[in-house]
Amino acid sequence: MRVILLLHRYLGIAVGLLMTLWCVSGFVMMYQEYPALTEADRIAGLEPLDFSGCCAEAALEGPDDAPLGAFRIEMLLGDPVLRTSGGRRGSFSAALNLRTGEPVDTLTPEEVLEVAARHGRGLRIDGEPRLLGLVEIDQWTVQTAARNRPVYHIAFDDPRGHEIYVSGSSGEVFQQTSTRTRTLAWLGAIPHWLYPLQLRQNGPLWTQIVIWTSVLGTFLAAVGLYVGIARFKRRGRHGRPGSPYFGWWYWHHVSGLVFGVLTLTWVFSGLMTMNPWGLLSGGGEGGRYAARLTGGGTLGELRELIAALSSDASRFGDLRQIRSAPFDGRLFVHAIRGNGERLRLAANGDEATLTAADVEAAIAALGVPVRELVLLEREDAYYYGRKRTVELPVYRAVLDDADETRLYVAPESGSVRPVGSTGRWSRWIRTGLHGLDFPVLRWRPLWDIVVMLLLAGVTVVCATGTWMAAKRVVFDARRWRRAIARRWRRSAERRVAAAASGRSPAMPDL
Repeated sequence: MRVILLLHRYLGIAVGLLMTLWCVSGFVMMYQEYPALTEADRIAGLEPLDFSGCCAEAALEGPDDAPLGAFRIEMLLGDPVLRTSGGRRGSFSAALNLRTGEPVDTLTPEEVLEVAARHGRGLRIDGEPRLLGLVEIDQWTVQTAARNRPVYHIAFDDPRGHEIYVSGSSGEVFQQTSTRTRTLAWLGAIPHWLYPLQLRQNGPLWTQIVIWTSVLGTFLAAVGLYVGIARFKRRGRHGRPGSPYFGWWYWHHVSGLVFGVLTLTWVFSGLMTMNPWGLLSGGGEGGRYAARLTGGGTLGELRELIAALSSDASRFGDLRQIRSAPFDGRLFVHAIRGNGERLRLAANGDEATLTAADVEAAIAALGVPVRELVLLEREDAYYYGRKRTVELPVYRAVLDDADETRLYVAPESGSVRPVGSTGRWSRWIRTGLHGLDFPVLRWRPLWDIVVMLLLAGVTVVCATGTWMAAKRVVFDARRWRRAIARRWRRSAERRVAAAASGRSPAMPDL
């Protein structure tokens, strides 16, 4: 027990302080995550699509049956451009001007400022853009700067302190912050994720530090819970039930007994969000099934679509973006309006909503037995929204494979979400435990009240433990210093006595 107590005490200083920081920043993380340009703001900042004079014959050269990858069509400085995937997740690096048929060249600083001005007008930002210069990487572009270089940093002289980052190579606005989001990030996401630029730009080092500090935090919480239970008594000191301690020790012991399990599950689930050593890595066939369902489309279909939109784009209203959304080998797109509303269009420009027959035929083509296919009108345990909305109704197909894969197919958009056995485990171990994301707490503000109270209790456990560990270590250091001083004094006295008697002095007894 003494060894366990010593481990708990000394780990409680550094790791306990970090866990306290995680708890305090967690209050902020409940309502503000890391700054990002939301999809809604990105769409609102785009110009309305204008296909007049479109498109140059050279823009879409190639055979009709040439396969398509992911693409987007949107405006850039008054011209419609086709952005195609550059192979990285979320990256649409190649851009083609559909009016001229020429690739989009690297933008000049003046053109970048015009992009920023149009973005600001779309979002009704009350201020003029000002170029702050080129950045190699900074706190807000730590994961996105490399694929968007050259990166221009632009500030608006508005009361909310908006700043944006524009890719000089593609002309896309890819990050946006404000005074509020930057300030809250330093109080929330950055300490919670250990995310300062100096550490985060070294991805492998950052990953290992987060994993091993979380491992130590899990060990500290487990040891503390064991010690707290072992020291539990029916009748404690001074008549207090359950604890032999008093003062801060008493409150740490009692709060640890009440919130210790939650402290352990929170830090452990935080560790699992890093997927340490690939413990929750994918396997299963869900991703392959989804790729087969959402693949397809040819260059000929894209030409047909652009021709349909060019002939009468006004019938769709305020369109800002066309995004590829193929299904079952055929090209479909999402036509997104300025208010975020989506239309699903076929290659001929007609609206197209998936029917039950379409879904059944596409899933049957996978060649896997289907255990269940139902249309859900409400969320279930694996298809739900908490901080975002989800599309309902949705078809849920449960496949009769080794993983019991679930495929959620949204009829209005044609999107497919696969959930296999690993995804189900991850949903409870990571999302469920770490965010207390359980169906019974899905109603707001019930979730806010419960999480606030529980997080306050865990903060008390961590803060009192850290404070007492630090005080005890200071006490131990003083005691050891006094003990060493006494031994040196005794050794000196023995040397003096030995010198007086003519004997050889003994070595210091340490």
